[in-house]
Amino acid sequence: MDSLRRLGQLLDRPGFPWKRLIITFQIAQYVFEGFLSSRQYRILQQTRPPKTLEGEVNQETFDKSQAYGRAKAQFGLISGIYNQIQNFGTIYYDLLPRLWDLTGAWLVRYFPSSFSGEITHTLVFFFTYNLITTIINLPVAYYSTFVLEEKFGFNKSTVRLWVTDLLKGQALGIALGAPLLSAFLAIIQKTGNSFFYYLFLFGITVQLFAITIYPIAILPLFNKLSPLEEGDLKAGVEALAKRLDFPLKQLFVIDGSKRSAHSNAYFYGLPWKKHIVIYDTLIEKSETEEVVAVLSHELGHWSLSHTTKLFGIGQFHMFYIFALFSVFINNRSLYRSFGFHEEFPIIIGFILFSEALAPMDMVIKLLMNVLSRRFEFEADEFAVKLGYSTELAKSLIKLQIQNLSTMDADWMYASYHFSHPILPERLGALGWSGTEKKADPKAMDGEKPSVATGREL
Repeated sequence: MDSLRRLGQLLDRPGFPWKRLIITFQIAQYVFEGFLSSRQYRILQQTRPPKTLEGEVNQETFDKSQAYGRAKAQFGLISGIYNQIQNFGTIYYDLLPRLWDLTGAWLVRYFPSSFSGEITHTLVFFFTYNLITTIINLPVAYYSTFVLEEKFGFNKSTVRLWVTDLLKGQALGIALGAPLLSAFLAIIQKTGNSFFYYLFLFGITVQLFAITIYPIAILPLFNKLSPLEEGDLKAGVEALAKRLDFPLKQLFVIDGSKRSAHSNAYFYGLPWKKHIVIYDTLIEKSETEEVVAVLSHELGHWSLSHTTKLFGIGQFHMFYIFALFSVFINNRSLYRSFGFHEEFPIIIGFILFSEALAPMDMVIKLLMNVLSRRFEFEADEFAVKLGYSTELAKSLIKLQIQNLSTMDADWMYASYHFSHPILPERLGALGWSGTEKKADPKAMDGEKPSVATGREL
């Protein structure tokens, strides 16, 4: 506690150029990520697939995948510039203090005095700010769904469904966000300088609640979950779960095709009761054994405690964020740098703190991606040891083709952005040669999984 207090005093220096520093961070991050994208764009201009995929992907599919990658990169460049303009305008023209004052005036004019106070003011400010940013970003979101994804055959949504989802999301954000944000602020107000301990416990409680309530009350608002019908697939998945002592409660099929042609499968639930969800698109486009192979990889994450480890890392990261926030929450020089001279709202302090933490977030993102790629290799190895090497390789190739995923990547771009190894790396680790040859599990032992993209970082 003393060290955090001393650090807070050290950083709260009158006249310190916080605004200039944060704008510099934002520009530097954009330039760095633009540099990485330019490296990746050169890879996306290649005309021949990687050697590992030459016998698996025809030229037409490869060309379409490359075109999709280039289109997403170009869209990312434009949307990135759009976001930078928004961020710069918000900071440079002191739009945050202006909006805070405006929402405060609304409270005085239109609400009874019983609604005064920082928590109510924060709720009105936060949801107004969220509504404004949502409206501003509507053109980008619309283009992404109805132009970019539509062009490459992935969009299955309609404008009506898209608008309905948007409205549901906003309503859900208010219904859940209001009590959560109120509790967040109340904890800080009532627990003094040690608030981060209580926020940490509150955060864990919210996560456990979300795991429980999401599939019951939230997911059905957007998608339909149906029990997987009796048949070979259900029998195969249940046999796999029994083999691994996976606490499978129920198998579901989700109507992912309602919005997109992309495929996926995942599991969720509490440690003693898990549910597996398979996209209808995956079932439609894959053989039964290939779907089981995909799930053997997913259950490998569970069996190898990857999900538990990532959850633990997430809790440590949350505690570290809240503890660092205690350093900035009373930093008057930070508030004044952004136009807050008389009021020092907690929510504003958290927003500005998040901006100041951006460089550290970049490092954490890189390290988490390195770890995630290692876990992906280990889960593939787990599937191999279960005897699904060939089926998993075939399924990965099919998913790659169906999703038009990136078939090659610049090592630096992949190291920073990708949480999964690219397909040629995974097929190489599986020992895939385009034949029925199965990988030797022993050959997958050793140091391969620790290499991010086939090269040392």
